[in-house]
Amino acid sequence: MGSLEIQTPYTSTNLTDLEKPTTEVIDDDDISPIEEVRLTVTNTDDPTLPVWTFRMWFLGLISCALLAFLNQFFSYRTEPLVISQITVQVATLPIGHSMAAVLPKTKFKIPGFGSKTFSFNPGPFNMKEHVLISIFANAGSAFGSGSAYAVGIVTIIKAFYGRSISFLAGWLLIITTQVLGYGWAGLLRKYVVEPAHMWWPATLVQVSLFRALHEKEEDHRMTRSKFFVIALVCSFVWYLFPGYLFTTLSSISWVCWVFPKSVTAQQIGSGMRGLGLGAITLDWSVVASFLFSPLISPFFAIANVLVGYGLIIYVAMPIAYWGLDVYSARRFPIFSSHLFTAEGQKYNITAIVNNKFQLDLPNYEEQGRIHLSLFFALTYGFGFATIAATLTHVALFYGREILEQYRASYKAKEDIHTRLMKRYQDIPSWWFYLLLGVTLSVALALCIFLNDQVQMPWWGLIFASAMAFFFTLPISIITATTNQTPGLNIITEYVMGIILPGRPIANVCFKTYGYMSMAQAVSFLNDFKLGHYMKIPPRSMFLVQFIGTVLAGTINLAVAWWLLNSIENICQDDLLPANSPWTCPGDRVFFDASVIWGLVGPKRIFGTLGNYQAMNWFFLGGAVGPVIVWLLHKSFPKQSWIPLINLPVLLGATAMMPPATPLNYNAWIIVGTIFNFFIFRYRKQWWQRYNYVLSAALDAGVAFMAVLLYFSVGIEDKNLNWWGTNGEHCELASCPTAKGIMVDGCPVN
Repeated sequence: MGSLEIQTPYTSTNLTDLEKPTTEVIDDDDISPIEEVRLTVTNTDDPTLPVWTFRMWFLGLISCALLAFLNQFFSYRTEPLVISQITVQVATLPIGHSMAAVLPKTKFKIPGFGSKTFSFNPGPFNMKEHVLISIFANAGSAFGSGSAYAVGIVTIIKAFYGRSISFLAGWLLIITTQVLGYGWAGLLRKYVVEPAHMWWPATLVQVSLFRALHEKEEDHRMTRSKFFVIALVCSFVWYLFPGYLFTTLSSISWVCWVFPKSVTAQQIGSGMRGLGLGAITLDWSVVASFLFSPLISPFFAIANVLVGYGLIIYVAMPIAYWGLDVYSARRFPIFSSHLFTAEGQKYNITAIVNNKFQLDLPNYEEQGRIHLSLFFALTYGFGFATIAATLTHVALFYGREILEQYRASYKAKEDIHTRLMKRYQDIPSWWFYLLLGVTLSVALALCIFLNDQVQMPWWGLIFASAMAFFFTLPISIITATTNQTPGLNIITEYVMGIILPGRPIANVCFKTYGYMSMAQAVSFLNDFKLGHYMKIPPRSMFLVQFIGTVLAGTINLAVAWWLLNSIENICQDDLLPANSPWTCPGDRVFFDASVIWGLVGPKRIFGTLGNYQAMNWFFLGGAVGPVIVWLLHKSFPKQSWIPLINLPVLLGATAMMPPATPLNYNAWIIVGTIFNFFIFRYRKQWWQRYNYVLSAALDAGVAFMAVLLYFSVGIEDKNLNWWGTNGEHCELASCPTAKGIMVDGCPVN
């Protein structure tokens, strides 16, 4: 066997013998068995680098607070831009270096810490500080979702149902759902973080970016910092046009301009309310709003989404709507997340909610069954299929690999990264037991003493937590080895809807505890693997994640509370002024889900009492599809294109629609293809140096200008009114096409 010498730097005189550098001979067996890890992650560590610095705390807290504010602020807008962790990675680098240059290096002592000395400036800004700042900023946002999931519960109660919830109940709900999964995730670290075969592919993107940002700059080329500032200023200035002066640039649907009186043409051409054929945008917030920045998505993912999106939107939808008129589809808009009566009118949800915040059955029967737009119905069908296909696909194509890697994690020797991490104090198990016990106790108290506000019985919390805990380990293993993360949102709301129908808030609370605690656990473990690769002390990781999660959740709720109480008719698109940005598309879908699964219940929608029983066959179709692909692969092993058919990705391509629209997908696919195929292929050096920096600058520029516009002209309600600020000019796209259906503002068919 070969060997490798690992030299660890050493500059401190206060380290233990374990922490002192040694030149050790490492067998090849000790190197990571995963090639991607060997190519990306360094096998060295400097344990003397300071991490608990003033710079880390200052930039970490500011970044966490700023991202929590901006992402919650934007979540209510028609195009909800998510400011990503990568923006913080890029933006804090020059600030960190500047602080290292100007802060005083004077050492001082703090009473109670003995002879230990401290300094505001312990040396150059280092990569470990940078990693902790980024994790701080992203804490509480599972997989970069932007804000705490449970804020949606507060929003639908106040904005959609018109009921009240106390700030305390909302805060306890948000914090407990965000923190609960951390408890058991910490106990699972030894199974999915320490083993070398659990390699978490997504973390390697972060590792690559950190290394690229900290490598020495070349004098003869524009520095990343300078490029970032120039791109940020350009983005900031440009957003003044689509953000205020010329808002039609956000959605250029030229087909509607050519056919101003044709409902069908506008249904085809509208980017916001139709199929978006030919619709484009010049607004970065539209490009990056729901699917995040396309500049950081690999092209193979973009290609899979393109194929699935094209088949669903431009093949399945036209056939089902105009050809087969499935579920009397022409009675309703072709693309809408609203709920309708059989006559094509918007369903009056408040009329079927009684004083106890439960289903008023007589009024429901009087108004009739709930109907969905065709695409909204198919969204649930494809969601069912995606869940089943993910399980089958992973079992068939990755099952043996996952099992072998899981077994190898016990038998294999520790790799170099795990050995280097042994230098640092581990987190005591009682930290996680205590966190789990306290969080569960507080959540139980919420369900018992504030049940009138959250509706969920105490046993619902136990059941949801048990579901999340049961799925955390297998889903973590799947994510750690395949980079696919099956979600529990549809399953949890389906189960609770059957067990306890008629209670909408109980349903969304159950979904949030069951789905988000698992998602937060997986996100927590993902961050721990990043810290594992970057050699961050585990206790530092834990404290940064916990503090950041509590801070971010608190700010999320504070911003939501402010906007919900200060913007009149927020989220009520029928009552808002024309072209108001406060339409809350994500919360609209969250509200509709609470009606479908909680208030009315799946039995009256997808069961024998509903219109959409056939949607349940998608479960079977999704489960069988990967089996067919797998059998074809086994029958024709030389056909290398067959295993590239990833049905979970294809079926789940439009998972963000609604609230995302075809316009968002068109822009995301076009921009992603330009940068991650053409520029990556033909200008790779430029891409490697500036691609992520450009993404961060575009996000930051739009964010700062949007906030400036709100505080300067938005609060005072100073709007421009001319052709260029009247939307996409596709008013007829939301009209039905069936004969005899009369809707206000639509021509009679």
